[in-house]
Amino acid sequence: MSASALKLQVGARTLASFPRRLVRVAWSLEQVLAASGPVLPALADADDGYLVTSLPEGVALDAGGLRFVRQRYVRYYVDLAGGRAAWAAGLSGQARSGLKRKAKKLAAANGGVLDVRRYRSAEEMAVFHPLARRVSATTYQERLLGSGLPEDAAGLVAAAAQDWARAWLLFLGDAPIAYLWCGADGDTLRYDYVGHDPAYHALSPGSVLMGEALGDLFADCFRWFDFTEGEGQHKRGLASGGVVCHDLLLLRPTIANRAAVAAVGGFDAAMAVAKRWGETPALKGIAQRVRRA
Repeated sequence: MSASALKLQVGARTLASFPRRLVRVAWSLEQVLAASGPVLPALADADDGYLVTSLPEGVALDAGGLRFVRQRYVRYYVDLAGGRAAWAAGLSGQARSGLKRKAKKLAAANGGVLDVRRYRSAEEMAVFHPLARRVSATTYQERLLGSGLPEDAAGLVAAAAQDWARAWLLFLGDAPIAYLWCGADGDTLRYDYVGHDPAYHALSPGSVLMGEALGDLFADCFRWFDFTEGEGQHKRGLASGGVVCHDLLLLRPTIANRAAVAAVGGFDAAMAVAKRWGETPALKGIAQRVRRA
């Protein structure tokens, strides 16, 4: 079971929320690719329903109750078994040149050296953690979304002790400015924790580090690299494939749940209309000023 909430949200700002006790059922990348996922477990009396993440479009779940789609996105991945040359050939010319240009720019800012450090063993992960935490504390992932690198290193070190983790840090001088930590799920390595110091955003440290990490993984033991739920330009640019998915809420058909779903659904629809209006030339400037405020 996981505590969750239906939120009325504008960007990272939550205007209101409806707390719910949800059983999270997450589809792995291999299950997404096979279009065959986990069985829904039984609900306890206190549970409000399920949150099913990365359900492929067109796959039906045999379950009753209220159904509410929270978000739609492409689950992007990299086919590591195809080899680095095939992956690079599949990227757009703009993506390939962008990776080279950004890496060259960052190296130039660091005396001509691109300083990327790799961490794999439990001992190495214990070194990685405090350095990465320094970066994580500066990121929007931690400050706004609550999804920074865990403060407790125990889980990360334990995963590394089983050879179930890989991590990278990018340094500028003596200071770490970007980190990436990935956990393993069988033949798949997941994009779990990532961030960069916003003070160095102009140097594109996150993109540079991601490109270097993927380059390492083609010589590793994994079959897939999983960008997990959600979209992003960097995911689209670096992926070798993707599956259209959605996150689905399956709730007990109570009056409270019906009211919450109606409120969130109406708010989401209104925000979609506002977003379309905000993209019109006459209103785009006003919308940008409102978001900054």
